[in-house]
Amino acid sequence: MEKTDQRYHHFIQILREELVPAMGCTEPIAIAYAAAKAREVLGRLPERILVEASGNIIKNVKSVVVPNTGGLKGIEASAAAGAVAGDAGKILEVISQVTDAQKKEIKSYLAGHEVRVAPAPGDVVFDIIVTLVAGADTVRLRIADYHTNIVLIEKNGEILLESGNVVSDSASGLTDRSCMSVEAIVDFVNTCDIEDVQDIVQRQIDYNYAIAQEGMAHDWGANIGKVLRQHYGDDIKIRARAMAAAGSDARMSGCEMPVIIVSGSGNQGITASVPVIEYAKELQVSHEAMLRAVTLSDLLTIHMKTGIGRLSAYCGAVSAGCGAGAAIAYLNGGGFTEIAHT
Repeated sequence: MEKTDQRYHHFIQILREELVPAMGCTEPIAIAYAAAKAREVLGRLPERILVEASGNIIKNVKSVVVPNTGGLKGIEASAAAGAVAGDAGKILEVISQVTDAQKKEIKSYLAGHEVRVAPAPGDVVFDIIVTLVAGADTVRLRIADYHTNIVLIEKNGEILLESGNVVSDSASGLTDRSCMSVEAIVDFVNTCDIEDVQDIVQRQIDYNYAIAQEGMAHDWGANIGKVLRQHYGDDIKIRARAMAAAGSDARMSGCEMPVIIVSGSGNQGITASVPVIEYAKELQVSHEAMLRAVTLSDLLTIHMKTGIGRLSAYCGAVSAGCGAGAAIAYLNGGGFTEIAHT
C-alpha cells in the first residue's frame, strides 16, 4: 500500500486512537474520569454524587477492583476515586497518581457521603451520566458511545459543552472504519514503513507484556495463567494463553500497571498482543516481524469489533483472539488466504 493511499493514513490514525494507555478495567476508569472532570468544573469536592449508567456499564463495573483505591470495587468506588483524587488531564490514567493519603480519603468519602447508582434513562448501550452536588452548585456530565467521549457538561443549568445527538454504539469523532478490510489490512502490514507504527505498537508490547509477567510472578485474581502453566506445561500453545490470562487477571484485580487498550478494552489489548509476542519470541523472528504481527492483530481486532459496538453482550476478547490467531498464522509464514481463513 502506497503512502499516497488515504487508507494508509487512516490505519495509522486508527491505531493512534485505539492503542491508548489505561489503568484498570476501562469502564470503572471511564466513571472515574467523568467524576474527576465534573469535580474540576464544580471547583470543589461534591457533597453527594449520582451515577446513572447503562446496563452494560453496570455489569462491567460492579465486581471489578478499582486500582489505587486499596482494593475497593464497583461504581461507587470508581466515582469517589475520580472525584476525590482523579486528575482529569490524564484521561484513562485518571487515578494513576493516587497517594496513600488519598486512598484513605476515598474510603472516608464513601463512608461519609452519598454516592448513588441508578440505571441511565434511554437505551444507549454505552452511557455514563454523573451528577455532582456541592451546596447550591450542581454539575452534570455525560460520557457516551466510548470511554473518553464527553458529550455534555452542564453547571447550574447552563450548558458548557454539548456535542449533539448521541447515537447508541456510534463512534462519532473517531476515524471512519469503513476503509478497513482483511485484504487492505494485510497489504498495509506487509508494506508500511515500520517507523510509522513503531512507537505506537512498541508501547503496547512493553506495557502489556510487563503486566502479563506481573500476573505470572504474583498472586492476582484466580491465577488462571499460573494454573494453565502448572497443569499443562510450558508448551508455546499453553504459554501464549497463560501469559494473556495472567495479564488479564492482574488488570481485573486492581494491579496498578497500565495496559494499552484496543477497541476500548484492556483485555482485548492484552489478548491481541501478548500471545503474538510470545509466539514471536518462540519462533525467534526479527523485532520488525513482531511489530508487524502485533499491528496486524490490532487492526484485525478493531475491524471485527467495529460492527459490534464498544460494549455488547458478546465478549470482544473473542475478536482479539481471532486477531491474535491470524497474526500467529502470519508469523508462521501465512499470507492473505491463511490470515483470512484463520
